[in-house]
Amino acid sequence: MARRAGALIAAGLGVLTLGPVAVVIWHSGGVAPALSAADWAALRFTVLQAALSALASVTCAVPLARALARRRWPGRGALIAALGAPFLLPVIVAVLGLLAVFGRAGIVNQVLAGLGLPPVSIFGLGGVVLAHVFLNMPLATRMILQGWQAIPAERLRLAESLGFGPADLWRHIEIPMLRAVLPGATLAIFAICLTSFAVVLVLGGGPAATTVELAIYQAVRFDFDLGRAAALAVLQVAACGAGVALAAMVTQGAGFGAGLDRMQPLPAPGGWRLICDVVVITAATAFLAAPLIAVALRGVIGLPDLPGAVWPALGASLLVAGLAAPLAVGAALTLALAVAQGARWQGAAAMLPLAGSSLVLGTGLFLAIRPFANPPDLALPVTVLVTAMIALPFAYRLILPHAQALQADYGRLAAALDLRGWAAFRLLILPRLRRPLGFATGLCAALAIGDLGVIALFATEDGVTLPLVIQRLMGAYRTDAAAATALLLVIAAFGVFCICDRWGRADAEP
Repeated sequence: MARRAGALIAAGLGVLTLGPVAVVIWHSGGVAPALSAADWAALRFTVLQAALSALASVTCAVPLARALARRRWPGRGALIAALGAPFLLPVIVAVLGLLAVFGRAGIVNQVLAGLGLPPVSIFGLGGVVLAHVFLNMPLATRMILQGWQAIPAERLRLAESLGFGPADLWRHIEIPMLRAVLPGATLAIFAICLTSFAVVLVLGGGPAATTVELAIYQAVRFDFDLGRAAALAVLQVAACGAGVALAAMVTQGAGFGAGLDRMQPLPAPGGWRLICDVVVITAATAFLAAPLIAVALRGVIGLPDLPGAVWPALGASLLVAGLAAPLAVGAALTLALAVAQGARWQGAAAMLPLAGSSLVLGTGLFLAIRPFANPPDLALPVTVLVTAMIALPFAYRLILPHAQALQADYGRLAAALDLRGWAAFRLLILPRLRRPLGFATGLCAALAIGDLGVIALFATEDGVTLPLVIQRLMGAYRTDAAAATALLLVIAAFGVFCICDRWGRADAEP
C-alpha cells in the first residue's frame, strides 16, 4: 500500500517540479540554444560552493553531534533544541547577523583592529561558505545526532561487556552508523546550497561569485529571458540529480538490528577526550549564538515600531505552516516507507523539489494559473502547496533511515501478522518513528513560517505573510521595524519547532 501511495506522490512531485519548467519553456518558445561562458562559470562556482559548504557543515557537525551524544549536563536539552534556531532563521536575517559579527565593522574586525591585525573579509567564496555553515551545520548536527541516538542500547551494553574502548566503539559501532547517515545529510545540505540565493546575493562579492540561481534571477527579473532561465533550471536539476545518484551509491545501512527501545547514552570517556568535547561544544555555541544575539538586540530596539500589518501576516504564516507541515511530513513518511520496502526510485523523486529553482517554479505556476484565475486569489493555497514541496525533502531525509530500520527489523513480522493501514501506523510506525516525525514536523512548520518564495509573486497588499512584511519594511528603509518583525518571526518559528520537537521526544531521553 505504501508503495502505491508513494508512486502517486512521486509522480505528483515530478509534475509539480518539472511542470513549471515546461510552462516557462513553452511561453518562451523553447530553451535557449546555448549557454554562455558566464553561465558555465556560474555552474562551476555553484557546484564548488555547494560542495565546500556541505563538506564543511558535515565535518563540523560530526564532532559536535558526538560530543552531544556522550555528554550530559544541565541545559543540554535546551542547547539541542536551540540548534534549530540558525536553520530556522530567514536567510536574509541570518546574513545580517553574520555581517554584524564578521562584517567590515563587525565585532571580529574590531577586535582584530584593536590587536593591530589586518581585517578579514566576509565577502566572496569564503563568506558564502561561512554563511552556509552557520545556517546548515545545526541541521546536520541534529540529523547525525539522531543517528547516534538510534543505536540500540543492547549494542552499547554488548560493547561494554566486550571491553570496547573509545577507539573500538568508534570503529565497530559509530562508523557504520555514520555511513548510513552522512550521505543523506551531505546531500540535503548540498542541495540547499546549490539553490542558495540570498546568501550569494549579499555575500558573493561580485560577478565572479555568481551562482545558477542568481543567473536565473537575472534572466527572469531583469532580462525576462525565459528560455535562458529554463535552460539554467534544467542544468540545476541535472547537477542535483548527480548528487542524488552519488549519495545513493555510497550510502550503506548500519546493520545494527532491532533493539528494545531502551535509552542508553554513549560512554563518556574523560581525560583529553572530555577536554575536546567541551572545546567543541563551547566553540560551536559561540559561533552560532553570536549572530543570533546580534539579531535579537537589534530586533528588541525596534519593537515599539512594529506596524499593524504584522499581526494578520503572523496569522497567515501560522496558517501556512499548520497546513504545509502535515502535508509535507505525511508525503515524506509515505515515500520513506515505500523506499524502505524496495521502491528506491521514489527516493529520487522525493529530492526533486530541492533541485528546482523557486524562481522558475513561481514563474511557471503564475503563467499556468493566469489564463484560468487571478493568481493573487490563489496565493495562500499555492503557497501552502509549494512550501510543503520545498520542505518535503528535509522531512524525507530525516525519516528515511528510521523507516529503513523499521522495515528491516519488523517488516516480516508485520506482514506475518497482516498488520496494515491504520493499525500498522498506530501500533508500529508512530511509536517507533515518533522522534524523527516530531523533529521533521517542527522543521517543516518553521521553514513554512519563514519562507519567502511564491508568496512574493502572488500576494496582494492584504494577503501577505511575515517574511513578505519584512521584505517590504526593508525596501522602505524601516530597518528597526524590519528587525523587530524578524525577531517576532524567529520567535514564532522557533516556538512551533520546539512544540513539535518536544512532542517527538516526549517519551525518550533527549
